[in-house]
Amino acid sequence: MALIKQEKTEKNTIRLKISVSAEAFEKAIGEVYLKNRAKITVPGFRKGKAPRAVIEKMYGKGFFYEDAMEATYGQAYEEALAEAGIEPVARPHIEITEVGDNGYSFTADVVVKPEVTLGEYKGLIQKKAAVRVTEKEIDGVLQRARERQGREVDVTDRAAENGDTLTIDYAGSIDGVAFDGGTAEKQPLRLGSGQFIPGFEDQLVGKNIGDDVDVHVTFPKEYHAPDLAGKEALFKVHIHAIKATELPELDDEFAKDASEFDTLDAYKADIKAKLSADKKKAAEAEWENALLDQAVANMTCDVPQEMIDAQADMMLQDYAYRVQSQGMDFNMYLQYTGNTVEKFRESMLPRAEKTVKTRLMLEAVAKAEGFTVSAEEIEAEYAKMAEKYGVEADKIKETVPASDLEMDTLYTKAVDLIKSTSKAK
Repeated sequence: MALIKQEKTEKNTIRLKISVSAEAFEKAIGEVYLKNRAKITVPGFRKGKAPRAVIEKMYGKGFFYEDAMEATYGQAYEEALAEAGIEPVARPHIEITEVGDNGYSFTADVVVKPEVTLGEYKGLIQKKAAVRVTEKEIDGVLQRARERQGREVDVTDRAAENGDTLTIDYAGSIDGVAFDGGTAEKQPLRLGSGQFIPGFEDQLVGKNIGDDVDVHVTFPKEYHAPDLAGKEALFKVHIHAIKATELPELDDEFAKDASEFDTLDAYKADIKAKLSADKKKAAEAEWENALLDQAVANMTCDVPQEMIDAQADMMLQDYAYRVQSQGMDFNMYLQYTGNTVEKFRESMLPRAEKTVKTRLMLEAVAKAEGFTVSAEEIEAEYAKMAEKYGVEADKIKETVPASDLEMDTLYTKAVDLIKSTSKAK
């Protein structure tokens, strides 16, 4: 196996001309014959006993060629990449150009990383959001804590209000015909939660226990069930019960129950500190992203579409895995959200392009600055991951290649340099 020639055919694409020797090809044909002869029927021979020469005479000299090429071109391609010193960024386009007793030849069109011409990446100036925690935000956290500590009590002396939880029966129909999933008994529903179709809950506000209510709604046009989307429906609703949430008083006793603090003032001070820390972290992340966007905008780079497509595919796979890890089938999730794989992937393309461009920029900065990563730094990263996930470092090493950690560390160093030399306004 040998690399015959390499040539640049267009921007970011290199064509490798590769040959597989007669000896290597013959060996592969022999292995394919031994593997498949039991499946081949030849008159006059027991199944699996026909000599290779007889099979080739009957079915043609090239009968085993395709399988033999399939078995060998991958290794030949990898060896050619190593010889040429090329790092592909997408699957190659393979085309067989010659095949026969002397082996075979093929071309591989390989998409490679584009050249990056850096612009300004030091001394950048971007606005950083001011961090301020308001009393309203603190009160919001306290209110949510009160709701978690609240208890439900029966309401018998007034009509239903937003925030109440009703127990209802309902039966839905469209043009007088019931539909699947439109009927339930003793269903709890918190008014104002948005749990039901828009407009449904609003029509139960002001109603009393024992009331029978006709609720008229229109299903959203993007509803997950296509046969219901955009259609008008009538729900016959009966109200069995109304419950209200009784909230605890905002005092020191509440603080003791809801937190590790003995006083409400101490609890509020802790809430303020945590909100401030979260806001600072968000402001820092927003500022960092703005700096990286500016550095990307300052560079010149013709990014191959194949790199963006590959990144979008990876993002799609990662998203599908996270959905499935939560116990939901990804196709069902797409159907529920009114999406398709194609539409969902297309929506990821802008973010994929941004990710690819940012990584190319950071890689170029690391190279320009002469950054390197030591073996000790790699080991330290493995140790951090092991501590984070509560497993041994050796287990992490089995799934995360050192080359990935090396690149991530280079990215981090490049980001740190951009931030340390830039200013906030």
